[in-house]
Amino acid sequence: MHPDYPEDDAVMAERLRLCPEGCFALIADDRLLGYAVGHPWRARSVPDLDTLLGALPEPAGAWCIHDVALLPEARGRGAASDLVGLMRDEARRRALPGMVLVAVGNAAGFWHSHGFRPIPEAPPPGYGTGAVLMVREV
Repeated sequence: MHPDYPEDDAVMAERLRLCPEGCFALIADDRLLGYAVGHPWRARSVPDLDTLLGALPEPAGAWCIHDVALLPEARGRGAASDLVGLMRDEARRRALPGMVLVAVGNAAGFWHSHGFRPIPEAPPPGYGTGAVLMVREV
């Protein structure tokens, strides 16, 4: 769903193995329309794109939203906001104080509407020109 930000299947499989509670699928009529992937991580940082983690940090300082992706026909119906809510709920369940992500493309406005704010730290290379590291309190 993100041809400009490709990741090996092994990366997504590892995220699912390390934190199944942070992996969500949006399915309609037996068709995948979108997904969200998140996991505990360090505060004010995100892992490099297309990189295996090996393990999650202990203790974690934030919930990292690794990816939220929807096919065009699934957009505009509140599904992305619902997925963000599920991520926030998991962060709360784990008593993590904050959330962190990289906004790519034109997504910073969407994330801002969900309480995220940009921080001066730069995201890792690979997220593209204009990528913004953003955080919010849980």
